Amino acid sequence: MADPPGKTDLAEQRTDWAERRTDWAEDRTIMANERTFAGWMRTGLAAVGIGLGFNALFGKLEPAWLPKALATGFILIAIAIFYAAQGKAAAVARRLECHKSEPMRGLTMRLVAAGLIAASVGLAGAIWWLDASSPPA
Repeated sequence: MADPPGKTDLAEQRTDWAERRTDWAEDRTIMANERTFAGWMRTGLAAVGIGLGFNALFGKLEPAWLPKALATGFILIAIAIFYAAQGKAAAVARRLECHKSEPMRGLTMRLVAAGLIAASVGLAGAIWWLDASSPPA
């Protein structure tokens, strides 16, 4: 027995609506992934800031390497956060397909993380090098 004419149209319409909702959900997940990536970048930058704060506040401690080591430890934590965040965000982005949204590309996430890693390494080097090159008081 065949379905009445309006019944198949309704089933197709419901299927179309379900597919559209799934597409929107995937786009929301892509945007949430980008917000999470940005959150981890902020967390890494906060770790860099804490490291700089330790070095500035406790720079006169003895032995002189102790505040530098503390600052460098926080900067290394930041570098690990930057690296892990870009790896996770790029992996999620590869698994999802965008429909209406325009997501940040994986390469862009890698470049942002690489820039912050390079700046953090330079900052750690400057903490050790600048104090060593200053003349004794």
